[in-house]
Amino acid sequence: MRRRLHGALLLLAVGLTQSALAHDFRAGALRIDHPYATPSDAGAADGAAYLRGVRNAGAQADQLIGASTPVAERVVLQRQSDGAPVTAIELAPGAETPLRHDGLYRLALIGLRQALRDGERVDLTLHFARAGAVTVKAWVQTPRTRGTPAAVRPAPHIH
Repeated sequence: MRRRLHGALLLLAVGLTQSALAHDFRAGALRIDHPYATPSDAGAADGAAYLRGVRNAGAQADQLIGASTPVAERVVLQRQSDGAPVTAIELAPGAETPLRHDGLYRLALIGLRQALRDGERVDLTLHFARAGAVTVKAWVQTPRTRGTPAAVRPAPHIH
């Protein structure tokens, strides 16, 4: 009996640990995988947030049309290559769209109200054309890449 109790407790602990480590969120037909932000220096004006990907399991296209966070004055959807703002990021039906630090887009956090420290979590509200708004927890972490590509450097300041 005691072994069974220990076994049941072990399974419960493993299950709770795995659910605590799970880092994806849902908004309608969309699955938002691993939101994260990169650490910033104290006093930095801007920062950046990313999503490992957004999977659209629905039959209709959706769009990421904006975002907000309490840690910044505003969030701007940007192209990584030149920092140009975009009005929407297309999310094709049945496809996954990566929004990684080494990808095409970033969520520029303009006017940081606090430094983003490795290991912290920050709220990030994503706004979708069809699925509506969903608030996720973004982990502040240093991306796992070799070197520091331009995409990992802080976003340029936009007025």
